[in-house]
Amino acid sequence: MQGFDLAALLLNPQFAAMLGHGLVMTFVVAAGSWALAMALAFVLLAVRLTGSRIAEAAVGLYISYHRNVPTLVQLMLWYFGIASLLPDGLQEWLSDHNAEAIFAVVALGLCQAAYFSEDLRSGLRSVGPGQTEAARALGHSYLGMMRFVLMPQALRHAMPALVNHTVSLFKNSSLAMAIGVVELTHAVREVENESFRTFEVYLVATALYLLCSLAIMAGGAMLGARDAQVGVR
Repeated sequence: MQGFDLAALLLNPQFAAMLGHGLVMTFVVAAGSWALAMALAFVLLAVRLTGSRIAEAAVGLYISYHRNVPTLVQLMLWYFGIASLLPDGLQEWLSDHNAEAIFAVVALGLCQAAYFSEDLRSGLRSVGPGQTEAARALGHSYLGMMRFVLMPQALRHAMPALVNHTVSLFKNSSLAMAIGVVELTHAVREVENESFRTFEVYLVATALYLLCSLAIMAGGAMLGARDAQVGVR
């Protein structure tokens, strides 16, 4: 039985490279998913603001689906189900360009967009009606009012929820291992199989996930503090 030896794991070039590559892939998947989710969240919010009952129902259905179906199931659906319906040429292209990571970004991004859109919607609701009247009095168009007056305040109010869901998205990127994405958790399993140092490798993974999550939360706190100062001015 091997004794605890963290240095034997971290100082091994092969194992360190595997963990480093996994961590980079985790950031790639998380960042890509976040960008897709945030862009789609604004689209969903804009659709809801049209006032159409059909649009409201469609967005509500989208949000209900992604909030009530497990994220892992959604990943499996995209990779094993929807991917098989694509044209052969597109499937071949995806296979040559890391299809697993692409579908992970799509599935996680579409899922997280449901949460981000609700955060933005709540933030927009918290903006007082007087802000709308003031923006119109200053001659802003609807788009100008949303861009320069309402949405900056909505983002400020929604920041805590957005940060929390960003951390959740980062952690959920580990689910991509189920469809073959060589992210951090996948790399940890490979290192464990080769080194037989279960405790050490999972300790390293725990520390990395914790540090990254705390960094995201710290970044969100800094943005919140800066926005609060801007709001006071």
